[in-house]
Amino acid sequence: MSCTPKRRSRTVFVSAVSLFAAVAGSTDVHANAAVEWFKDSGIRVGGWINGGATFNPGQASGFNGPVTFADRSNRFQLNQFNIFIQRPVVAEGSAWDFGGRFDFMFGTDAIFTQAYGVPAFDVNTGQPLDRSNWDLDLCCASTRYYGIALPQAYAEAYVPVGNGLNVKLGHFYTPIGYESVPAPDNFFYTHAYTMQYGEPFTHTGALGNYKINDNWSIIGGVTTGSATGGWDGAFDKQLGNWGGIGGITWTSDDMASSANISGTYSETSTRSSEPWGMYSVVLKHKITTKTHFVFQHDHGYAGGVLLNGVNKNAEWYGINTHLYYDLTPELSVGVRGEWFRDRDGFRVFSPGRVAAATDNRGLSYALGRGQFGNSTSVPADYYAVTVGMNWKAAKTLKLEWKPIQQFNVRPNVRYDNVDALHGATYRPFGGKKDQVVLSLDFMVPF
Repeated sequence: MSCTPKRRSRTVFVSAVSLFAAVAGSTDVHANAAVEWFKDSGIRVGGWINGGATFNPGQASGFNGPVTFADRSNRFQLNQFNIFIQRPVVAEGSAWDFGGRFDFMFGTDAIFTQAYGVPAFDVNTGQPLDRSNWDLDLCCASTRYYGIALPQAYAEAYVPVGNGLNVKLGHFYTPIGYESVPAPDNFFYTHAYTMQYGEPFTHTGALGNYKINDNWSIIGGVTTGSATGGWDGAFDKQLGNWGGIGGITWTSDDMASSANISGTYSETSTRSSEPWGMYSVVLKHKITTKTHFVFQHDHGYAGGVLLNGVNKNAEWYGINTHLYYDLTPELSVGVRGEWFRDRDGFRVFSPGRVAAATDNRGLSYALGRGQFGNSTSVPADYYAVTVGMNWKAAKTLKLEWKPIQQFNVRPNVRYDNVDALHGATYRPFGGKKDQVVLSLDFMVPF
């Protein structure tokens, strides 16, 4: 009789272990089934982490003048923690295909990526505006630098018409220009003025992409939700302001050369019928298998904008060139040179973050709570030269851990210079006309 409780305990223990094993086995089966379902459905979850630091001996204000993204001087910043879920559609075939993509970004780059196409003040009248609620106020009201952006949220379809039509509907990155917001798509840590101030970052609307033949393709679509000519629009304001986007690309038979021209055109806002448009020309050529050359020219125009109490037409334009050379499969070096003219002092602001963070009361949280924005802009020519490298360190060091195989280190040296137009004096680089910024950042895709 004294052994009965022990036997019962053993029986209960064995039963519990058996039940746990059965549940665990069932869980494994379901987990494996879920993994297989994801593979079969074509859904992919991924992202990247990008962060870095700059050293600027000429700046004590905390900002690298009008340079954005890597804009904080003498500090480390987590620029982009980006997660996406995507189901890409096929590029050819005779059957319909459906997919889409959603991106979530946290970091110091979020403020430059949010849908701020409805500015704090109307560009034609100066009247305060209610800004978009899409992703401007999702979090982090207590911090001056970090935020959240939802830069892409679109549905996508492949339509089996002719050679195949790809259609996006929603909020997506612009196809215009050469450089882009996602860190893995760029060679340098910092960006050209052309990308920072001369082009849109995102659009809301619909975009079609059609391949005419092996050499030619076209894009075309409509944009909305913006009070800045179809740039950086969202889903809840200015939906009556429709504009257009279009472009054409030629690619050589050997894929070594390409030429693209694309642009946007729209009325500025629902309040103003003044035109707002731009075009971008991008030429690429592979000089050798290891040497790559890029040339870009942008030109933008906005009608009747309010500048210093006077309504006038504003223009901005410039050129930049890129040259890259692959020393080894894991190590590349590059140089970028640029001239950018903000003819009327309408586009380039110093510091750029302070202007982007200013609300319709004139307060900028980038300077701290309750601080009035003191970002400045004058008509000027901007010059910049950047030298840098991309090093896939894990591959060179033969580190076998898979998550860091694409670990990329990017040291950069950048020189900026400004010449104010019309005899004005302008010193946005810590009270100087020029600056040198050293930077080092890392990037880990996953």
